[in-house]
Amino acid sequence: MRSLVSLASTIVVAALIAVAAPMPASADSQQPVDVCIPSVPETDPLEPGPVDICVSVFKPAGASKDDRVPVLLHSHGWGGSRTSMPGSFQRYLDAGFGVVSIDQRGFGESGGKAHVEDPAFEGQDVINVIDYVAGLDWVRHDGPNDPVLGAVGGSYGGGYQFAGAFTELMETGHTRFDALAPQITWYSLNESLAPQRVVRSTWTSLLYAAGLDAHTSTVHAGFAEGAATGDWPVSMDDFFRNNGPKFHVEHGRKLDIPVLLRQGISDNLFPLDQAIKNFDRALTDRARRNSMLVGYNGGHALPNALPAGSAVAGDACSERLAGGYNELELRFFQETLLGAPRELPGFGRYHLMTQGGDCLTVDSVSPTAEYSLPDITTTTVAGAPQAIKIADGPLTIAGTPRLDALVTALGLDGRAFFALSVGTSPVDAQVIQNNVLPHREESINLGARRSIELPSVAARIGKGQSLFLTVSPASDMFAVHGSRTPGALSLEDVTVRLPVVP
Repeated sequence: MRSLVSLASTIVVAALIAVAAPMPASADSQQPVDVCIPSVPETDPLEPGPVDICVSVFKPAGASKDDRVPVLLHSHGWGGSRTSMPGSFQRYLDAGFGVVSIDQRGFGESGGKAHVEDPAFEGQDVINVIDYVAGLDWVRHDGPNDPVLGAVGGSYGGGYQFAGAFTELMETGHTRFDALAPQITWYSLNESLAPQRVVRSTWTSLLYAAGLDAHTSTVHAGFAEGAATGDWPVSMDDFFRNNGPKFHVEHGRKLDIPVLLRQGISDNLFPLDQAIKNFDRALTDRARRNSMLVGYNGGHALPNALPAGSAVAGDACSERLAGGYNELELRFFQETLLGAPRELPGFGRYHLMTQGGDCLTVDSVSPTAEYSLPDITTTTVAGAPQAIKIADGPLTIAGTPRLDALVTALGLDGRAFFALSVGTSPVDAQVIQNNVLPHREESINLGARRSIELPSVAARIGKGQSLFLTVSPASDMFAVHGSRTPGALSLEDVTVRLPVVP
């Protein structure tokens, strides 16, 4: 387990660097201006009092009150801090954008504790940063106190974008953001950190350690309870409930601006389904027509050892769309903020990299075909994973599959982990893009109809291969948080619905 945690820590750092890597400084790079902006006072008893949010302001050469430019906000991943090196955002500056990089609450030089993108805290922090940006005399405006504004960043640096935009929408009916480009971020933190209220323990342990000094007293207590019980505490469910697009969608709010969503399909912290839900539910119809979702193999991507999984790393869809993600993102902002001709292809569609390394572009990720499976019985404490054949290749799927069955639970709080896998036989089948999802039966039942969401994937199953349903009593992504008591889960009248690509 120690070696897995060490590997995971390395991957966490790599993921943060990958979405915010400084660019080499050019000869004409200017020193950024560092500013700290008063924001909402901290209420947590661990650090109550006034809070400043500290930023670094990068002004492109030639920008002035007579030649104003749009601005991109940037922020760091969880446990990180803002970027303040000269030339760090040279590609944006050279393209005519200013950049403001933010230390989020509880990190870097900013005060307070991390409320993990709570509208009342981080949402207000972003609004105060936007107010500051609106007062810079070299910034282009759409209207009074309304700068031409985009945002970049990944993971926690994607979460602040939604927190700021939705908090403004909640308070005023509109947001001053004109476009967003969040990477590897979430729709719901509760769904991500504890799907079916089963703790994703490998990741929550790493995230807790990475943000140790920034946590509120609620998170400290909740982590201890979750680690001990394997249940997602009510206190944590309450703490995270407002902290993502799902909360706003449930209250009837949607963003009406272009969004470039980039998500790791082999990301097993914030998997592909989180981006699909953001694209499908958090945007208006008009916004979707001017947005796109790009899935790649990477992100918060730990290898699955139990059950074994695989994915070819890379970003084939960004390469196909624009020659790489950096170019895709830059062109997206040039078209949405600078008024460049709309030449990028693929708006309004899902562009998903397969486990084998190619790119599928589809208009829908919903199930389109049904396959009947034999009855399945799995132990819920120990035992080997099972692979049950669904269909033979050639077959292509892209999207979110579901499993429907009559489920019987023969123990208290029974849990099993489900995935799709590919191989030539059950013996060599490997989980597609390293993702599993739990199903949980909290009490004994003698047969209840269930619809179980399976991990969202993109895959080509070649001739001579088969697609399997993998069912396992344990998963290393949910280490030590399998079933609470011995027993079994029995599935009858089993149907798998797949998003088959014609």
